[in-house]
Amino acid sequence: MIKPRHAPQVGTPDPERKTSPIFDRAEENSELSLDLELEEGACYFNDARYPIGQFVLSGSELLQCIERGIWTRKE
Repeated sequence: MIKPRHAPQVGTPDPERKTSPIFDRAEENSELSLDLELEEGACYFNDARYPIGQFVLSGSELLQCIERGIWTRKE
């Protein structure tokens, strides 16, 4: 996988701030049957809103915002 060059560094999730759920790639297919109330048109990380498709770095971990407004870990 080609890593995006300009993924912003967002740090670690702060439990006091809004952050969308983060899933491993292996969980993507099995866990996407979450309640529809979780579905959003964007992802949040520490109260900041990111569009679907956006990549961010949380430490050294690459995350991508995917449909339904959830983060997925990328390799």
